[in-house]
Amino acid sequence: MTTKLPPYTVKKSARKTLSIYIERDGSVSVLAPNENTDEEIREIVTQKSYQIYKYLAEREELIATKSYREITNGESFLYLGRNYRLQLVKDQDAPLKLKDGYFFLRAADKTHASEIFKEFYKGKALSRIAGRVAFYRDKMNVVPREIRIMELHNRWASCSRKGDLNFHWKCMMAPLTILDYIVVHEMAHLKHETHNEAFWNEVDKIIPDYRERKSWLRFNGAGMDL
Repeated sequence: MTTKLPPYTVKKSARKTLSIYIERDGSVSVLAPNENTDEEIREIVTQKSYQIYKYLAEREELIATKSYREITNGESFLYLGRNYRLQLVKDQDAPLKLKDGYFFLRAADKTHASEIFKEFYKGKALSRIAGRVAFYRDKMNVVPREIRIMELHNRWASCSRKGDLNFHWKCMMAPLTILDYIVVHEMAHLKHETHNEAFWNEVDKIIPDYRERKSWLRFNGAGMDL
């Protein structure tokens, strides 16, 4: 019986090993060395097809149960792993504030709430994440070139070949333990480009329970959205 392969895209580079990524939108990306032929890549994807389909099926179940937030009094919004209820107010000196255990949104800005929340998370993210990077920098003996907060679409974070660390603003919805896992994961890429054994050993040295944190993000990440 011929194995049905999931659709995937291939990007080749001067890397040494092949990696398969399932992006946050469910697409499958293959990063391969230049010398790998299309047939060799296809064979590897075939070997991994069961795991890929299993993950995609679990992801679809999570998306099916995802609830979308409405901009109404009492709706909850995540910040650093905690849910805060929303209160619409007539007047305040900023569109959105977090105080006294509530998010307060200016009612006149309700139609732009999504963008306002994004700006709130972006504003909080840089200093918080930069602080965590500074905390782990000496422990991991790495120095990133720049830290940026971005709309990464399909990933929680990324590490460029130049040594830049990029983080999705949605990371600020995660609990601190998960945020630390995301930070350490990307900092480990400053030493190891691919998710090989040496990479995971590097993460393990800093976060011994990284498997549990990785699993938490995998199964709860769909709920970290607006």
